[in-house]
Amino acid sequence: MKLQLFVPDGRYDPWIAGFAEALPEAQCMTWEQSQGTPADYAVVWRPPVGMLRGRTDLKAIFNLGAGVDGILRLRDEDPEALPAGVPIVRLDDAGMAAQMAEYVTHAVLHYFRRLDDYAAQRQAGTWKFLKPHRRADFTIGVMGIGTLGSHIARTLASFGFPVRGWSRSARHIEGVQCHAGQEGQAAFLDGLRVLVNVLPLTPETENIIDAALLARLARGAYLINVARGPHVVDEDLLAAVQQGQLAGATLDVFRTEPLPADHPFWAEPRITITPHISALTLREDSIAQIAGKIRALQAGQPIAGVVDIARGY
Repeated sequence: MKLQLFVPDGRYDPWIAGFAEALPEAQCMTWEQSQGTPADYAVVWRPPVGMLRGRTDLKAIFNLGAGVDGILRLRDEDPEALPAGVPIVRLDDAGMAAQMAEYVTHAVLHYFRRLDDYAAQRQAGTWKFLKPHRRADFTIGVMGIGTLGSHIARTLASFGFPVRGWSRSARHIEGVQCHAGQEGQAAFLDGLRVLVNVLPLTPETENIIDAALLARLARGAYLINVARGPHVVDEDLLAAVQQGQLAGATLDVFRTEPLPADHPFWAEPRITITPHISALTLREDSIAQIAGKIRALQAGQPIAGVVDIARGY
């Protein structure tokens, strides 16, 4: 069995060593060293155009992350970039759900306890009590309640916050008020104090967080984006913050990464910026999950995480 690996930073040694331990029956090759050599499986993160085009040797393509837009974007550059009939498999979790729930919960509690306002007072040298938010009024909406989003929603609900969830198709999460489809979006958004975005990036969800959507939230609401930068219309978000519709935003993802030095987000103190670290791929967990799925495929068993190409996730 042969595995072909591609990681953009070129740091292959830890991945090769990990697969050698978890899947010793497999021979691991880097894309750069094995171009033109047949392989059974490709394990990739944001592969180059041309790596997968026309491949007839692959049984499956494993994506080193939950979001698969880095693979599906290849079709924008070349409609035949992905081999027909070869399943693309995303990571189900591999430790990312817990990390993302920690990140989002930290941001929510920061806003709920008004620590952003107290930080501003600290800068001004002001000592003043601020009226706390009422938990019952601090409704949080999680947009995208798949594996990661549902874990975030349950975590926030455990703190006693009213939590809503929204997804393309109907879901049920205990302790969370779930909405689905276009017809359920208005009820989901209306009056939210915090909007958490965990949606997959597809043509339908690109630019979904625009001025019209932000206007549906409670005045003085907050946005937390841990999904993808292109979900947000940057100009609309900036205007919403500067006009007071949003009291602040915590952003971990951006249209261009690293965020350019001249981007106006840097100059807006009410926008918190982190460098795409809300949920890092944990190598050992990822390798163990992929190895398990490869063994299942080899045995003719079904696996979870197969991407619906038409839906984009």
